[in-house]
Amino acid sequence: MNDPIFKTLTPSQFITFTVPNPVNHPCYLQTPRLRVAVLDSPVAVAADDLPKVAAMIVPDQRETDWNFCTESGHLQLLFNIPGLSRLILIGNDLPPNPEPPVYIRPPVTDTVDREKLEDEIQPLVMALHPKVCFQKGLPNLLFLTYEDDVLYRVIIARFVGPFVGEFVVEDVEMESNNDSDKKLRRRLRFKRMPNLIQSQVPLIPILDDGPSNTKLDLESLRKMKNAKFDVDTTVLVHPYLTPMVSGLFLIASHLNERIQQGFTPRALCLGVGGGALLSFLNTQMEFEVVGVEADEAVLSAAKQYFGLNNGKSIQLIVGDAIEVIQNFATKGDTDDSQVSFEGLDDKFDVVMADLDSSEARNGISAPPPEFVKKSVFQAVRLLLHDHGVLIINVVPHNEVIYMKLVQELKDAFQNVYGIDVGNQDNFVLVATLSPSSSNDHDNAFLKRLRSVIQGAYMDSIVEL
Repeated sequence: MNDPIFKTLTPSQFITFTVPNPVNHPCYLQTPRLRVAVLDSPVAVAADDLPKVAAMIVPDQRETDWNFCTESGHLQLLFNIPGLSRLILIGNDLPPNPEPPVYIRPPVTDTVDREKLEDEIQPLVMALHPKVCFQKGLPNLLFLTYEDDVLYRVIIARFVGPFVGEFVVEDVEMESNNDSDKKLRRRLRFKRMPNLIQSQVPLIPILDDGPSNTKLDLESLRKMKNAKFDVDTTVLVHPYLTPMVSGLFLIASHLNERIQQGFTPRALCLGVGGGALLSFLNTQMEFEVVGVEADEAVLSAAKQYFGLNNGKSIQLIVGDAIEVIQNFATKGDTDDSQVSFEGLDDKFDVVMADLDSSEARNGISAPPPEFVKKSVFQAVRLLLHDHGVLIINVVPHNEVIYMKLVQELKDAFQNVYGIDVGNQDNFVLVATLSPSSSNDHDNAFLKRLRSVIQGAYMDSIVEL
């Protein structure tokens, strides 16, 4: 492997090729030729730094998974390792089929077997290191392993949307601490960001005699002729959605007062996905909800597979969320807008933004850069009641971007609060138009809020 193209790092360079299989192993990397993918980070290495290079053996039965066979999947894997300059993936070379409809996790590779496998492909990995890595002798080879909590996965529907492209709806069984209570989920995944779960809801098996407990695994349930499946929209399982709803704590007294006056609380959700947040706000918190989603195919999947009901109390708008709210804010100045404002005529108590960047090359980030603008926040203000709040799911590239967002919100709103999500990726920010009104801890709305979500998130709210 003496191709000079691999001797230097080229930002965003992505090359795939096949080589004869040098491995003598009966269970892993057993195809006659191996598929090799080499991806260089979009971020250039500083002149005085040695590049960090890593290799990964593609997990068995995952070769045609979008995570391991697409450039966007490779990019997300690379971004998961801080400071990585080049990622090398080596796996079986399988025919170019769609992502397999069923995945069953194979037995864990024995440590001795894995070390033997890595030893046998060392020459190939070494040859794919940039020349600069050999300045001080042979580099230490870094092998990564991929682990997730999926035990079984079946794709139940495929879609192609004009905005998001290819995406799938899948039913999965995930690792659970309690073997007598299986963890079953229905999930939405986009090909452009395959490592990012866009939406997930609990999956409920239904047998002839009614809802089943989840002692049976998903593979066994799917083999039963009388088994059907439904989704549970009364609970939130996506990590950051419960903290987002917890932000309503800051206006609990205001919401309770409006309800007592005969008004129904209203929420505007920017970004719908599978609609778990919309359904929860509607069924559990009794909100009227308006959702804005860029891709009509995503809404079709949400209604067909995730239990999202489009009716009087949930209205859906197809369009770019940022354009919709900005056009609404300026609709009095123009008569030629092509955006429908049905559902936006009355003000909202809360605007919830769950928007991610559409460009995989930038890594996973939320909200997109075009959302963090004074004009957007001014448009949001026009949509809110005087005591309303803006609640945002935030996945920042770095602390600088996060602090810039916080400052932009402080410039546009009265107060800004943060909620600890409990993972290293997500933050929830809440911006209020007026001082917090949550000191009435006995009001009916707050009691309802505490009855359906974890109180720990409300207790973790801090002013920034």
